[in-house]
Amino acid sequence: MTVRGDFKEPARPRPELVIGREELFAGAREQLSGGGSVLVHGPAGIGKSTVLRALAAECAESARTVLRCSATESESHLPFLALADLLGLVVDEIADRLPAPQRTALESALTGRGESTLQRDGLALRLAVLSAFRALAARGPVLIVADDLQWLDPASAELLGFAARRLGGTPVRMLCAVRTETEPQAQDHDRFLRATVPDTLALRLAPLARAQVAELLLQRGYTGLPRSTVRDIHRTSGGNPLFALELGRALAESPTRPSPGEPLPVPTSLRALVLSRLDMLSAEARRTLLVASAGARPTLALLHAAGRENAEAETASAAALGLLATERDTPGIRFAHPLVSAALYAEADAQERRAAHSALSRAASDPIERARHLALATTGTDPAVAARLGEAAAAARDRGAPSVAVGLGLLAARHTPADTRPSSDERRLQAAEDALTAGETDLARDIARQVLARATAAPDRVRAWMVVVDSAGQAMAEIDAVFPQALADAGDDPGLVALVRYQLGWRALLMDGEMTKAREEAARSARLAARAGDRRTELLALGFQAQMETLMGHPDAPATIQRAMREPQDPRVACDHNGAGAARFRWLIMGDRLAEARTAITALLREVQRRGMVESELHFLRGLAETELRSGHCGRALDLARESLRLARDTGIGEAATAMFTSLAEAAGGDVDRALALAHEAVDRAEEDGDMVYLSRALGALGHAELVAGDAAGAVRSLRRVRELEEALGVIDPARGRWHGDLAEALVRIGETAEAQDVIDVTRRRALRLERESVLAVLDRAEALVRAARGEQGPAERQLASAQDRLGKLGYGLEEARAAYALAGLRTLPTAPGLRAGGTAVPGPTAYDEAARLFRRCRALPWLRQVESAAALPPAAPPLAPTALDTLAATERQVAALVMEGATNREIAGRLFISVKTVEATLTRVYRKLGIRSRVDIVRLAAERRPD
Repeated sequence: MTVRGDFKEPARPRPELVIGREELFAGAREQLSGGGSVLVHGPAGIGKSTVLRALAAECAESARTVLRCSATESESHLPFLALADLLGLVVDEIADRLPAPQRTALESALTGRGESTLQRDGLALRLAVLSAFRALAARGPVLIVADDLQWLDPASAELLGFAARRLGGTPVRMLCAVRTETEPQAQDHDRFLRATVPDTLALRLAPLARAQVAELLLQRGYTGLPRSTVRDIHRTSGGNPLFALELGRALAESPTRPSPGEPLPVPTSLRALVLSRLDMLSAEARRTLLVASAGARPTLALLHAAGRENAEAETASAAALGLLATERDTPGIRFAHPLVSAALYAEADAQERRAAHSALSRAASDPIERARHLALATTGTDPAVAARLGEAAAAARDRGAPSVAVGLGLLAARHTPADTRPSSDERRLQAAEDALTAGETDLARDIARQVLARATAAPDRVRAWMVVVDSAGQAMAEIDAVFPQALADAGDDPGLVALVRYQLGWRALLMDGEMTKAREEAARSARLAARAGDRRTELLALGFQAQMETLMGHPDAPATIQRAMREPQDPRVACDHNGAGAARFRWLIMGDRLAEARTAITALLREVQRRGMVESELHFLRGLAETELRSGHCGRALDLARESLRLARDTGIGEAATAMFTSLAEAAGGDVDRALALAHEAVDRAEEDGDMVYLSRALGALGHAELVAGDAAGAVRSLRRVRELEEALGVIDPARGRWHGDLAEALVRIGETAEAQDVIDVTRRRALRLERESVLAVLDRAEALVRAARGEQGPAERQLASAQDRLGKLGYGLEEARAAYALAGLRTLPTAPGLRAGGTAVPGPTAYDEAARLFRRCRALPWLRQVESAAALPPAAPPLAPTALDTLAATERQVAALVMEGATNREIAGRLFISVKTVEATLTRVYRKLGIRSRVDIVRLAAERRPD
């Protein structure tokens, strides 16, 4: 029990307590802050007590009295025990406020002195508990925290429920937790609601996602676990945090970790949860369940084929014990929880397991499954088994299941005798390459390192080095020492040297930021691979060369793409994210051929998803999202970007690049604060990896998000860095990052029109040479803002209208809407008579109607909010004298006009979507240009020019 005197703002819980529970916490906070009560429920180990403690820590600060009880199964037979926990320490404080019969009955129940029972003192006890809670509530808010309601002794549960149902209108909140069944559709928490106040919000704790399990394990110190192992932990635990942590602990304490495809070690603490029920099965039923646990997709038909004649009756008895989930309209057999299957398999001895696999190797209809079971039933090396496993791995690869192929390949290596072809190391390397395809980069690296530790053959060593390089992703700096070793192993073999030179091209790009050198290495690799007859490496090198030439604006880019697309083709390279198809997509989207780009990237995405090529899928999801964003389909782009970010987080592949692009999508159609956070994350990751290429892209996303957020000065800082980086990288094509218009616009907002014009002029020359029509239209939009800032209102309006029309015809919906928005803003600027060159004043709401319609069509919510705010602004104050106006930029005139209205710097910042610091800097320039010293002088100048 805790007593506090004053109300305080609830403290936020430590983030580690609520991994994956953000939405639940939001709902609970809203309910509790409104004086309501919450019942958290879910299966054992799902984290109810952890959530309860975190919520209680928040709410305790706003309660005068906190009453707690936490029941246990072993004590649930003791009457009034929970009641004693709740009221035992406070009964003396409120005893004198209870009628004598109630006081006597309550004291007898709490102390155990006397013979108080519900049967004898039922009414007096019920009224006493109700009176006690009311007396406590009269002194201030009361919070009742009750964990494990399922173990509450019946007497306490009855009394608590009686009081709770009658506490309406009093400041009493209840925060409770109860264990319920595993099935989400189960409603067995309903009966526990009777022990809480009316209208209690029931919240079910769901299993954690794989990424959340990974975060939990990392937080608790279980580091260094391969992602494939984390995946197995998530699958075996069913997303249950307690089970996941116990499995993580068992792995951390185990001297050897299981190979891919092998079951996880299940600690005794978890086995005990299910073994007691397993002991209630007959020996034959237990053998039947063991066969089911060994099978990938067990059915009754499979169990019969495996020799389990009484499978129906034996599985029915297991279901009655809660070990199997009853399935309707399906022949499948499903364990009530993955842990049941894992514990059952872990408990069996090696001979029992081999017998189960032997039976399944004859019964399974799928050749891949038959081969896997045959391997697990076989001890020692066996060339026939190894060959069957190799064939099964190839079949899995063709089916688009590379992660399955990994496990089969490693089993094949284990059963491969010495001095046979393919060798065990070759099989392991194929498994490592399959792991790369499946997105399991850490597993691929570990396998390659194992091969390098013992292999002597140059082809095996170079191939292993290439896996190590590929598994590093963008973080090339971490494996820089690999390249000299790989070149030494390659010797004079042109095929092996081609592999290394291809990767050296990537090193030159990512680490040194040298596109010219990267292109040269790619071309050299392609020539060497062609000499060696290695078409796969030649195609990859040509695809990379084409990408570099495209970004550099090199005239050979189209010809290189054509060379990369000639027959013969390697089907896997054709759809690889570094292949010719990807290079062609980049060429199409940079050349404003959006419809063709969408068709190309959609076909590539469909193919890599069919093949299970995870890294390529991630790239093409981003590519499709980019196409949709360029087309003005912001909602669709945001959905795709968020999907790609989930995949990147799950696999650990391309997180910086995906955060960068998701930032752009969030800024266009989602949440600007989220866009800023993702852009900062991308910048930090790229700088940490030493990745100059993606650093420039990340800074471009940051600058764009800052511009949308109204921080023009911040956008200028970020985008100036992009300009410097791309000049150093040798990026010529402005269609690569498309940041140039944003930089020019941000420069205009802070009054740097000369620099803005310079950005426009330099970029326009390049865009004209490369025929980048959409870039030219965006530059015209930015130049119109420069002209408006110089007082050329009429020409600026005409240029903006032309840019809007061209962007619309090209299919760039979002950019078209931005041009309409800029045009509306121009038409509502405070200006002096005669400066519109024939233009007519347009009322604010009418001027913004077209922009609002276009942004709404694009689902560009952040921009739409800006339009709605701008349209709602009051009419501008009378403008300054024409002679003064001529010296002010557009943003300076807007700020000055709002000063005349009496707006504060913070209000001005909010209205114009710029930062307070930008307002202050703008005012400083206004004072200097007008020869004045303060805001008062601005108002005075305005008053002097008003007509009498």
